[in-house]
Amino acid sequence: MSVTTEDRAGAARGPASTPLRRMTALARAELTLLGRAKGTLFAAVFVPLVLPLSVRSAAEEMDLAGAGLTPGTVVLPAAVGFSLLFAVYSALVGVFVVRREELVLKRLRTGELRDAEILGGSALPAVVIGLAQCLLLTAGCTLLLDLPAPPAPHLAVLGLLLGLVMCAALAAVTAAFTRTGESAQVTPMPLMMVSVIGSGMFVPLELLPDKLASVCELLPLTPVVALVRGGWTGDLSAGEALGALATAVAWTVLAVFAVRRWFRWEPRR
Repeated sequence: MSVTTEDRAGAARGPASTPLRRMTALARAELTLLGRAKGTLFAAVFVPLVLPLSVRSAAEEMDLAGAGLTPGTVVLPAAVGFSLLFAVYSALVGVFVVRREELVLKRLRTGELRDAEILGGSALPAVVIGLAQCLLLTAGCTLLLDLPAPPAPHLAVLGLLLGLVMCAALAAVTAAFTRTGESAQVTPMPLMMVSVIGSGMFVPLELLPDKLASVCELLPLTPVVALVRGGWTGDLSAGEALGALATAVAWTVLAVFAVRRWFRWEPRR
């Protein structure tokens, strides 16, 4: 079989560029930059490992038996929520804003990378860190709080995966309305505070008044916490699980639409 000039030229160029290869290369570069940002790395890696301790102290003072809960089924979903908020959402707001202000995103758009690949590759290190952290915290909570094997692990997996995607998309939305790298430390705070207070992380919705709980069910992180908790308690009905999934998907779709509509690739002048 003869080798054509085109074949030799293709071999000289090396492996063909694919979306996965391009995103992986961008993710490696982003991981290197993330390692140099000591403050961001500290907040993303260590803060979520400490905050569940305060939730455990609060949970031990609550009357959880009446709601069919234990300290473990309160602390574990809260730990996952903290990881999503700090390691993924807050960290990525800073990443997107700083890369935009440094004209990195603008330069990337002049190459082969498509817009979705740029955002996905930039978000990948934080998402992987968040996933690894959630798995580590799950193992730790299971051992330290004597949690049994989850009767519905598929719900916990779905909640975690949806939470990772949703928080990355919400970070891009928040970055669209954040002017500078300094303000990126402030703009994520409203969603983070509302999620910590109202998404069942510190106080389970089962302990809140019905009307207030109905409102809190619509918050972005609430379905994630509900699905993870339902995976360990096993008392989440099919209708409740579908409702939580629908809420999480709706927030994700809304966030993706907002990114396509308002995300800025260049600094505001």
